[in-house]
Amino acid sequence: MKTSDFHYGLPPDLIAQAPLAQRSASRLLVVPPGAGKFEDRHVRDLPTLLRAGDLLVFNDTRVIPARLFGHKASGGRVEIMIERLRPDAQALVQLGVSKPPQIGSRIALDAGGEAEVLARAEDGFWTLRFHVDASLETWLQRVGQMPLPPYITRAPDAADAERYQTVFARETGAVAAPTAGLHFDPALLDALQERGIAFAYVTLHVGAGTFQPVRVDDVERHHMHSEWIHVSEALVGQVMRTRAAGGRVIAVGTTVVRALESACGDGRLQPFTGDTRIFIYPGYRFRAIDGLMTNFHLPESTLLMLVSAFAGKSRIFSAYGHAVRERYRFFSYGDAMLLWPAEQAA
Repeated sequence: MKTSDFHYGLPPDLIAQAPLAQRSASRLLVVPPGAGKFEDRHVRDLPTLLRAGDLLVFNDTRVIPARLFGHKASGGRVEIMIERLRPDAQALVQLGVSKPPQIGSRIALDAGGEAEVLARAEDGFWTLRFHVDASLETWLQRVGQMPLPPYITRAPDAADAERYQTVFARETGAVAAPTAGLHFDPALLDALQERGIAFAYVTLHVGAGTFQPVRVDDVERHHMHSEWIHVSEALVGQVMRTRAAGGRVIAVGTTVVRALESACGDGRLQPFTGDTRIFIYPGYRFRAIDGLMTNFHLPESTLLMLVSAFAGKSRIFSAYGHAVRERYRFFSYGDAMLLWPAEQAA
């Protein structure tokens, strides 16, 4: 299986550069199993597309304003992207620099204070210690920029502080949004509950590595970045009760899929807290979910491989072709899909 097998053409003007005025106004491409006809709907139609007794599982991670700027003693500009907060004012980061800094050197931060370069970590990451006037998390909330994805070519503005965050975000730690969750607003959540659809939450702190390209053409040789997850005992109980009552477990986003499938280490879902490097591609057997709502993903990305594993590669590529022809909006601020596996009746 080759990475190049997951390429598709996308006109650049279909990459959404900003969110719609209303979260649930995004379009929703419904992809039934088998050869069923695609349906062009809207996210606000979800209550009519799901059934009473279904369980929607969300990722409740909260995005850190993780992008900073500064300069080295030489004057060279530095862009800092926080990957993970660590104790003692330390963070794992990605650095945008023309020349790598020396261990022990300091980066003067535009927002005030300094960042000390402690070590170079694996996969191109660095460990920095921040010397700032508050706890690192508090300081970032005050001065950091929202880390919009690299395919959004504009600078972040004040609106992104709210719109690049789900309405149920509560566990701080992500540096990229769980974008399928961005489509839900309070009115839609109320309508779903009135329909008898239940909610549950996992936490996966999405890392900047989610935007890193697959650099090998042999899919099985790709090395996934590490992300922290929490799947609680309460969540496991909700899933078990839903299944016992004949309901379906529907993941809202690929981050939820990765969290739940990571917690199925011995073939059944169980509580889990820790890091995951799970890589899901065609041939994988899903154990924790019955349906998936997700945004459209980049060509040749691990997330496109994941949805191809779930709904079938040929089915996904047919759906993507339909979405391009019908001018759906792509990627983080774009539209969404509702997917069912081949054996799942919608």
